[in-house]
Amino acid sequence: MTFSLIAHCSESGQFGVAATTAVPAVGKLVTHAAPGWGAVATQARVNPYLGIDGMALLRKGLTAADVVRELVQSDPHPERRQFAVLDRGGTTGAWTGKDCLHWAGHRTRRHFSLQGNRLAGPHVLTAMEEAFQDFCGEPLARRLIEALEAGEGAGGDLKGTVSATIYIVDTEEYPLWDIRVDDHPEPISELHRLHDVFAKEVVPHIRLMPTRRDPAGRLCDMDV
Repeated sequence: MTFSLIAHCSESGQFGVAATTAVPAVGKLVTHAAPGWGAVATQARVNPYLGIDGMALLRKGLTAADVVRELVQSDPHPERRQFAVLDRGGTTGAWTGKDCLHWAGHRTRRHFSLQGNRLAGPHVLTAMEEAFQDFCGEPLARRLIEALEAGEGAGGDLKGTVSATIYIVDTEEYPLWDIRVDDHPEPISELHRLHDVFAKEVVPHIRLMPTRRDPAGRLCDMDV
């Protein structure tokens, strides 16, 4: 029902998750990331605690492989789940249960992992990987969106998509990017549009906000 990508930018240090699916509000429970620690995406028959507990294990210093092992052992129905883990060192691990809707699978790489279920075929992940690599050197947010768009163009979810999201953490506990398209006939096109809005009107203000190192922050015009 979902295809996603988790990634670490070795230049900026950012961790991010991107996902799209045929049901509304994919960004609500699928995406998890913490600065300096890593990221988790949980999908298929979603167990949100795989993301929550996975991040807790990463914060304890466990590797991606160890986190995958712990999560599979702790879940009462692991064969219904699909999830991926990225640790602070850029190592990835993933799990695709045998009861996930066909076609289902994942590909783990250094600094990123791709995964999906109910896809048109493995070529969807191939297209995502190629796009993500083709835009190497671009900001992580753009690379994630381009990968989603490529996966969609290759057939994506067999039932289409209605929601999409990107979630990226930089140095702070709050996200630098958190874009959610919860219900839209063309969610990835809308994600592109909102990316441009965020890049111009939101992200510059977020970079002026208080940080752990600078609790006062810098003056900005963003009042919420």
